[in-house]
Amino acid sequence: MLNIQLEEKEVTRADIRAYYESGVKSEKDLRVGVEYERLPIFDVTGANVDYYHEFGICNLLRRFAKEDNWDYITDDFNIIGLKKGHQTITLEPGCQFEYSLTPKTKISEIKSDIENLDGALKKCLDDFGITLLNYGVSPLVTYKSINLIPKHRYKIMAKYLWGILSDVMMRETAGIQCCLDYTSEEDASRKFVLANKLVPFMSAMFANSPIRGGVETGYKSFRALSWLNTDNDRCGFALNLDEEFNFDTYIDKVLKTPMIFINKEELPIDLNGRINFEQYMSKGWEGFLPTMTDYKLQANLCFPEVRLNRFLEIRNQDCVRKDLLLSILAIYKGILYNSVAMDEAEELLKEFIHLDYSELRYEVPRYALQARIKHRKVGDIAKELIKIAEKSLKSQKCHEAKYLGAIKSYTMKGLTPADEILKNWHGCWNKDIKKMLRWLIKQSA
Repeated sequence: MLNIQLEEKEVTRADIRAYYESGVKSEKDLRVGVEYERLPIFDVTGANVDYYHEFGICNLLRRFAKEDNWDYITDDFNIIGLKKGHQTITLEPGCQFEYSLTPKTKISEIKSDIENLDGALKKCLDDFGITLLNYGVSPLVTYKSINLIPKHRYKIMAKYLWGILSDVMMRETAGIQCCLDYTSEEDASRKFVLANKLVPFMSAMFANSPIRGGVETGYKSFRALSWLNTDNDRCGFALNLDEEFNFDTYIDKVLKTPMIFINKEELPIDLNGRINFEQYMSKGWEGFLPTMTDYKLQANLCFPEVRLNRFLEIRNQDCVRKDLLLSILAIYKGILYNSVAMDEAEELLKEFIHLDYSELRYEVPRYALQARIKHRKVGDIAKELIKIAEKSLKSQKCHEAKYLGAIKSYTMKGLTPADEILKNWHGCWNKDIKKMLRWLIKQSA
């Protein structure tokens, strides 16, 4: 007899499609969300903070939850995060802190939420001697010395993901993700395609991970490089940018991706890529039939540059300091929440085809704004994208164009945050990682 969990029926393709359709919002309800990852390090040593240390992440979360009235998120009785209302603090595989904030209409509201949460955490962090770094990759310690947190799925993922830098991605990196709404399937499709085209330029503008493990890597975004070498079955572009995109084409991509595991009866069942979700829907697996919960997990275990949920999740920016984080949100909001700005961005990028963007993804980690797409320099296109976003935000009279100032101070000079670090690395720091760490700690405060 088949083991079907009583609380959920067998999922159909129509159910999956309805899930994405349920994400449709009205124009007045459009929001901006952010997922903000940072690297916790000990102030004195610069080493990454371990989960199990006496002054480590588990005890930090336990104390903060008690002092600020947060609830635990657990996995097999281990604390893996905290929640309060719609806000969460969760841990990535190597103890990276992630804020997932309630989506807001105004960027200023997101800014306030981050400042309030940082303020609430400050005493605990100070008492534990920990700083949450605004940087894209572990500056001193590499993955071999970073333990996975005690979360079942991370152990399975670490064993499964086959790229040569998948361990770096999981344990060492921190990024910023922007989440945006859509008003229809057509709107979602248009935004999805354009967002994918914007991603390489955004990765270049906000490159912020040139030093890793105490040495210069030769890449301005080593974090972006790690994603290129994680698992090509589930990373990269989720579509061919030259072809039509809609909910069904995205569902096809998720269904055909090899499955890593499923959760049944509160335990993970390791599938190790032996079937994909399409096969699971057709034949089941060892007495289990697919549910909507299974599909959501499968979709969440796909890591494309832009992920479709009941919103769009734009994923590939290095962690940067907080004023630059607001610039990321301002660019995406300025372009993707204004039809005229979308027209202008599409016109700017119309000469490039899917192959051009695919090649650019491999150039950006090393060269950032100095990379080229066909005959054009990425930095020149990035300047135009900022101008489009700025004009859009000014036309909306939302007083949010000011949030572009931080990134303009770099991009308009042809520079990235990584360039500032490299200048100091070869200059006043004299390749001394301790000096770099002191600088990172200060600018992350």
